[in-house]
Parts: sequence; structure tokens; C-alpha cells
Amino acid sequence: MTLALFVTLVSLFAVAVSLITEAVKKFLQGARVKYSANIVVLILSIVVAVGGTALVYLFMGIPYTTPNIVCMALMAVAVWVGSMVGYDKVIQMLEQLKSLKLK
Repeated sequence: MTLALFVTLVSLFAVAVSLITEAVKKFLQGARVKYSANIVVLILSIVVAVGGTALVYLFMGIPYTTPNIVCMALMAVAVWVGSMVGYDKVIQMLEQLKSLKLK
């Protein structure tokens, strides 16, 4: 996996995880289920990153070698961190925009 491909996938997957997390959280709130947002993001990051990277490997004809499988695990960690940081910053920005409109 090249560095350019890794960075592109991390960006795409982090955005996808953030959006999916919001949908899952709304569902869980509607079902009145107690949950930890960080655990939800972690689980979704693993599923999206490993599954998405496996699909990219499949479609691009990249073999499943040991280094590429390690990259899949690293992708999950990178997407998790990116989603956590990105999600918090997006929520903070939306709250700031709401406060500007009200004034």
C-alpha cells in the first residue's frame, strides 16, 4: 500500500465512520439503549477500515500479504483516531455556528 492510498483511505473512512456513528447514536437513543460513544466509534472504525481496505485490495488486485494485513490493522487505528478527533471538532464547529446565528 502506498502512502497516498493510505492517506486517501483514512480520510474517506474517517468521514464515513463519523456519519455512520451519528446514525447509530440516533438509533440507540431512540431505542433508549445506554452506550459509550467512544466504543461505538471504535467498533465502527474497525469494521469500516478493515472491511473497506479489504475491498480496496480486492478491487485493485493487491495481494493479501503480511505487510498489507498489518496495514489493515493500522488503518483501523488511524481511522479511529481520525474519527474521534474529527467528530469532536465538527460538533464544536456546529455549536459555534448555532451560537452565531442566535446573536
